Amino acid sequence: MNPFRIDISQAALDDLHRRLAATRWPADLPADDWSRGVPAGYLRELAEYWRTGYDWRAAEARLNAFPQFTTEVSGATVHFLHVRSPEPDATPIIITHGWPGSFAEFLDIIGPLTDPRAHGGDPATAFHVVIPTIPGFGFSGPPGGPGWTIPRVAGAWAELMARLGYDRYVVQGGDFGAWISLVMAGLDHEHVIGAHVNFLPTPPSGDPADLAGLTEVEATRLGLLMNYIDDQSGYMKIQATRPQTLAYGLNDSPVGQLAWIVEKVHEWSDSAKVPEDAIDRDRILTNVMLYWLTGTGAASAHFYYDNAELLPIAKTPPPPPPPLPVPLGVAIFPRDPGQPIRRFAERGFTNIVQWTEFDRGGHFAAWEQPDLLVGDLRSFLTALRG
Repeated sequence: MNPFRIDISQAALDDLHRRLAATRWPADLPADDWSRGVPAGYLRELAEYWRTGYDWRAAEARLNAFPQFTTEVSGATVHFLHVRSPEPDATPIIITHGWPGSFAEFLDIIGPLTDPRAHGGDPATAFHVVIPTIPGFGFSGPPGGPGWTIPRVAGAWAELMARLGYDRYVVQGGDFGAWISLVMAGLDHEHVIGAHVNFLPTPPSGDPADLAGLTEVEATRLGLLMNYIDDQSGYMKIQATRPQTLAYGLNDSPVGQLAWIVEKVHEWSDSAKVPEDAIDRDRILTNVMLYWLTGTGAASAHFYYDNAELLPIAKTPPPPPPPLPVPLGVAIFPRDPGQPIRRFAERGFTNIVQWTEFDRGGHFAAWEQPDLLVGDLRSFLTALRG
């Protein structure tokens, strides 16, 4: 376990600013909306703010306020935050990001989770928090080879928790982090006491009876999922089939990397017109910086290639998950395209002990609605204790 501190050279920041200033912009479209992708007018303004207004050093200092480490796990360098609670009986939890996210998504929930006494909560619901970075993302860096499947990441996380001395712990995640958490719960069920997810797509089985009697809420959720598969999943198809071709643009153009990420923040968050309606623009840019500065836009795309058989674009549907041997908590945010329908979810997960439906928020729960996610995790821990 090696202590880690972010220290980006000024030369790297100068290079970024030079590239932003020299961007070769495409022609503007007549309609400045998001129907064909990120509008040029919006992106020009955001890129200029990135170049002249955004303060990486302030973001770097905020990230470095949390204890960070690296360690070798399963042949890769893994970067992680490890924040212990002042409460001696706190419950360990490992929280996993997805794409296009990072550990920076979770900064606002660390304090309330680790020190509820200082944030108006019950100290009995305190957590020791571990937030690792998936190999191929951010400061975990390119993993040095292919084959980083979700089960491999889950196994690496189980090894990490064992090294940290945590014998009993909770797993949590959204996006890829949800699948990693669920696989981890099955793989290391002797140590995982419960799994909590804020992403759990539940497509219908193909039986026409599934579509009979859908409630308005269920129909809305299914519509969001189908729109995601039909209209919003082009990025997935590219990353799952030709990630290396995409890699050259992501690694060479900061505006290309920015557009690739900010489109998904717009589409999946609870934003009205622009992503900043849901998430502060400085925080969006900090997340983009973690891809740009580490050169992992390409490596993170390869994660889709290595897990293509598990994605909704796979030629054959993935097999149903094995029975989950631990209690499951599900948090549902209304603008997330991966919202579950409970009667579909209960086919594969028979031990759901907490099901919470919120009236605001989207795919990036910890960024958008940190208080709601913290409250749900606290109540889930209480439910686990009976």
